[in-house]
Amino acid sequence: MAKLYFRYGAMNSSKTANALMVKYNYEEQGQSVIITKPAIDTRNGEHRIYSRCGLESECVLFNELREEDIKKVDCLIVDEAQFLSKEECEFLVHVVDDLDVPVICYGLRADFKGDLFPGSHWLLAWADTIEEVKTICWCGKKATFNARFDENGIIKHGKQVVLGANEKYTSLCRKHWREGNLGDKK
Repeated sequence: MAKLYFRYGAMNSSKTANALMVKYNYEEQGQSVIITKPAIDTRNGEHRIYSRCGLESECVLFNELREEDIKKVDCLIVDEAQFLSKEECEFLVHVVDDLDVPVICYGLRADFKGDLFPGSHWLLAWADTIEEVKTICWCGKKATFNARFDENGIIKHGKQVVLGANEKYTSLCRKHWREGNLGDKK
């Protein structure tokens, strides 16, 4: 029986690397996989998924997915799932419940303001299995928040999505996010 998985984590928790490793593991066992991402994510090319540790793969954009192709695979993997809409998350539920294809989603839970992303909201509500991909704050505690910062410190206002600005983000524990404490990044 297929399930809908949501594996979330703060920035730099190796979510994309995990997605690419899961793809590799399926393929190594002779199973077929589609890996996809929302079209909004153009950082590494339109049809490319790339992790900071150097793993990469061609991908299909989410809006290009065709049900007849999904029916032929053993697993659908979604990177950057936080950018999905409610309707796209409903489609993933359909893939699992009606097509009996497992779906493994990777993404951020919340933005730099601490607000849920739309896709994350619905995946947290509807996923069969929710798992945290962990990373650490500069202090060594578990990082659960994404902080956007500039030369003046942490920013907690502005557009929810700013792509390709990795040098302006870091992962923090809740205490340091609340305090605006970037440690030695300041």
